[in-house]
Amino acid sequence: MEALDKPRNIQSKGSIGDIVTDTDRASEAACIAVLQAAFSDHAILGEEGGMTGNDDSDYLWCVDPVDGTCNFAHNYPGFCVSVGVLRHALPVAGCVIEFTGGPGKWSTRTYSGGRNLGSTVDGKPLLVSSIKKLEDAMIATEFNYHDEQLWPSMTQLFREFSMKAMGIRASGAAAVNLCHLAAGQIDAYYQYMLKPYDVAAGIVILEEAGGRVTTADGSAYSVFDRSLLATNDALYEQVLQVVEGPTSRAMQQGVQLGPANVPKAYRVRSGRQLE
Repeated sequence: MEALDKPRNIQSKGSIGDIVTDTDRASEAACIAVLQAAFSDHAILGEEGGMTGNDDSDYLWCVDPVDGTCNFAHNYPGFCVSVGVLRHALPVAGCVIEFTGGPGKWSTRTYSGGRNLGSTVDGKPLLVSSIKKLEDAMIATEFNYHDEQLWPSMTQLFREFSMKAMGIRASGAAAVNLCHLAAGQIDAYYQYMLKPYDVAAGIVILEEAGGRVTTADGSAYSVFDRSLLATNDALYEQVLQVVEGPTSRAMQQGVQLGPANVPKAYRVRSGRQLE
């Protein structure tokens, strides 16, 4: 909050649109300090600093200190702080603080959720939308940081959803999209090339609000996969019918969308259920 409406020290990470600010680093340091004090034997994965802590732990905290840094850098709403924790590959709890409003009048919304505990926004229960027809649906995606080979598929999907859905939007932050889906503000979200810290918190918040999550070709999803399809339950088959074909063709053409970005030594076990 202290950094809002002030000049940004913006640095490139090496490609257009992939940037970092002093606020990203300060936010990550603040989150990690809290987590290390509370869970000294857990592993932590931060977007800016990578792995810290005990990477042999069953638990991995995933910290995105500013998800939507490009929005933040331009004083454009739709950025957040996202902190989620995995047990092996399963998100078990998460918190996302979204910054809303605009210059001179910023505010926040706090989304939180825990496995089998439900999810809330500012303490009020979340529930996905009841939209049942694709023609009535608002679809979200993002267009940054894609493998060049994905662009034909992305272009096709944008065209298909523009013609078949009520609207398609790109807010600039994966965690915000997942929370908006959990709150019923959008009805489906598809995305490629995400990292664990982009989605760890949002996935559990969404699933606890009644959302459905798979890979974009309809397989069981983990936060280490590089394609994602999330919807309210009623729309899933209709949205999958649009997304599955272009995704499968991209994979046949050599685009790697399987599991990746698993931290070295972190123990990932298969299966979705807690013991």
